[in-house]
Amino acid sequence: MRFSIRAIGFDNRLQTLELDASDARAASRAASARRLTVLEVRPLAATRQRRGRRFALVLFTQELLALLQSGLGLVESLEALGEKESQSETGALLARLLARMRDGLRFSEAIGAEPQCFPPLFAGIVKAAERTSDLPQALSRYIEYQVRVDGVRNRLVNAAIYPVILLVVGSLVSLFLLGYVVPKFAVVYQGNGRTLPLLSQWLIAWGGLVAQHGMALLAGLAVLFGACALWLRRLRRAGRLMAALTRLPGVAERVRILELTRLYLTVGMLLEGGIAVVAALEMVSAAVSPARQPLLAAARERIAQGGSFSEAFEQHGLSTPIALRMLRVGERSGQLGLMLTRAALFYDAETTLWIEKFSKTFEPVLMAAIGIVIGAIVVLLYMPIFELAGSLQ
Repeated sequence: MRFSIRAIGFDNRLQTLELDASDARAASRAASARRLTVLEVRPLAATRQRRGRRFALVLFTQELLALLQSGLGLVESLEALGEKESQSETGALLARLLARMRDGLRFSEAIGAEPQCFPPLFAGIVKAAERTSDLPQALSRYIEYQVRVDGVRNRLVNAAIYPVILLVVGSLVSLFLLGYVVPKFAVVYQGNGRTLPLLSQWLIAWGGLVAQHGMALLAGLAVLFGACALWLRRLRRAGRLMAALTRLPGVAERVRILELTRLYLTVGMLLEGGIAVVAALEMVSAAVSPARQPLLAAARERIAQGGSFSEAFEQHGLSTPIALRMLRVGERSGQLGLMLTRAALFYDAETTLWIEKFSKTFEPVLMAAIGIVIGAIVVLLYMPIFELAGSLQ
């Protein structure tokens, strides 16, 4: 839990800081250990803590990298960023980082105290970079990694936008035809004394139902879409979205490839950053779904006992035939991290082609289905007129 502490420092100035602790007493002891006289300890509101999760880590990393490459030191760079964001939550976060670093903590330890803003992956590469004094290179590597991960996600989102728009527009047009146009024709047909075809009778009955309960149907559709969006969001937060997608026919293998691609890319980045294999695999457990986390843990245990990386991944279903060959080459050449990254890039390109092919196939099929539904409504609506015209001839 996070606490806000008001205290007096050794220079007799009033200070406000935030600390993570199990309870208020532990937070007070942590502040006293910093030679502060505690005046007040209070827990932060849950909304305040949730706002911290919106911290733009990639933007912060890009700005920090630019300042470091321009010749500024780490503390000077953080101070400059803090001055730019002085009136925001980011400014308060940077102030806390600077306070910890002035107390003697390393940058990796300072950001490790803010897990809601800095994931363990970022803290791990920073810690490894501190051993080699190559923080700019580590930040650059993390930016490249995040851009690639976001690129796959953005391609999936972009591929889903057009079908969703088609579904929404097609549904609205169908509801308009059923709720407005069909009842108008029904008034005309009821006065001519002719028996309508069975399908046209069903259509008119549906039209009357939609006309009478149109607002309720629209509200029901809105609730349905909202419930689906909320369900997908909960699945994503719980880490079960991948498991749900694997139940779709023809998608399971592609979802597995996407998951392995992210795993290879993450582990490759960590290995290239100088982190040991076992430690890297322990850090990336969140990069796979809960269903594969036990497999990754078993593979990590096998490697820790002296087994080879490629054999451990092969035995626990965490490799593909092409990736397995690359892993073996990386083990022989001592460039395992580079081979993992290349395997991820290979499957990233393959996934991009699959998304394009799927979009080019699915979108016309969806348009045809919507056209058939709307066309069927129009044909059934005009069928009595066609029969009347035929009888007159």
